[in-house]
Amino acid sequence: MKLLITGASGLLGSKLCELTTRKNYEVYSAYSQHKPLYGAPIQFDVSAKDAVEKIFKKVDPEAVVHAAALTNVDECESEKELAWKINVEGTENIAESCEKHRAFLVYISTDYVFDGEKGMYKENDKPAPINYYGLTKLRGEESVENLAEQYCIARSSVVYGSVPATGKINFALWLLDKLERKEVVKIVTDQWNSPTLNTNLADMILEVLERKLTGIFHLAGATRLSRYEFAKFLAEIFRLDTNLISPASSKEIPWTAKRPRDSSLDVDRACQTIRNKPLKILEALEKMKKEIEQTNSLRVT
Repeated sequence: MKLLITGASGLLGSKLCELTTRKNYEVYSAYSQHKPLYGAPIQFDVSAKDAVEKIFKKVDPEAVVHAAALTNVDECESEKELAWKINVEGTENIAESCEKHRAFLVYISTDYVFDGEKGMYKENDKPAPINYYGLTKLRGEESVENLAEQYCIARSSVVYGSVPATGKINFALWLLDKLERKEVVKIVTDQWNSPTLNTNLADMILEVLERKLTGIFHLAGATRLSRYEFAKFLAEIFRLDTNLISPASSKEIPWTAKRPRDSSLDVDRACQTIRNKPLKILEALEKMKKEIEQTNSLRVT
C-alpha cells in the first residue's frame, strides 16, 4: 500500500510510520518541523492548499492518515487563528485532495469534541465542544464528512507512549520523569478520560486502513480513568512511589482553556469490529513498560 501520513513525527504518526514501514508499505512521512525517523520524509504545510495538492500529485497515495494538528489545548485557545488554519483549513485541504485522488482517508480526532457532561460517549452522541481545540477538531470532522467519500474518523483520548515525539514529552513520560526524580506532583481527581497507548492506537488504525473500515470509530483505551487514577496505575506498574502523587482539583490548575469533566469514550464498536482490541489500562501500561525496557537495552548494547 502506498501510504501518506501527516504529522509523521508526532506521537501517533511516528508509531504508525514505524509499523507500516516494517510491513513494507510504501510510506511517505509528512512533517512541518521535526524530520520523521521512518518512511520517506516530505516537508510541507497542510494549511497551504497548493502545497498539499502538489504532494498528492507527486505521491498519488492509496490511503492517507491525517494526524497533523495543533493539539496543545491552551495554545489553541490563545492562538485561535493558527489553530483554525492548521486544524480546519489543513483538514479541508487533505480531504479535498483525498477525494480528487480517490485516496482512503483516516482522520484522527479527539474526545474533546464532547462537552464532558456525561462521559462514555458513543460514536453517535452529539458533539458539543467547550474549548477551541475541540471546536476545530469537530470542524475538521465535518470537513471530512462533507468533502471525502471514503473515510474513517478515529477519535482517541490522552495518547501516550514510551518515546517522546516532536520534541514534546507526553503525560505518562512526564509523570515517570517527575517520580523518578522523587518530585511531588499534583494530579487532578475530577477529570476523566480514556488514556490510549500510541502503539495500540496505531495497531487499530492499521487495521482500519487494511480493511478500509468507514464511518466514526472511538479508538481509545478500554478503561475510563481519572488523571489521578491513571497516574497511580502508572506509578505502580513502574514501581515508583505513589505517595508522591498528590490529589488536586482542576480548579487549582491555571489552564487557559476549559477541559471537559468526563470525555471518556465508549469503545464497544471498536471491540466488536476490530481484531486489534482497545487495551485495558494495565495491559497497555505493561506493554509500554516492555517497550521502554527494550529501548533501554538497545541503548546499552
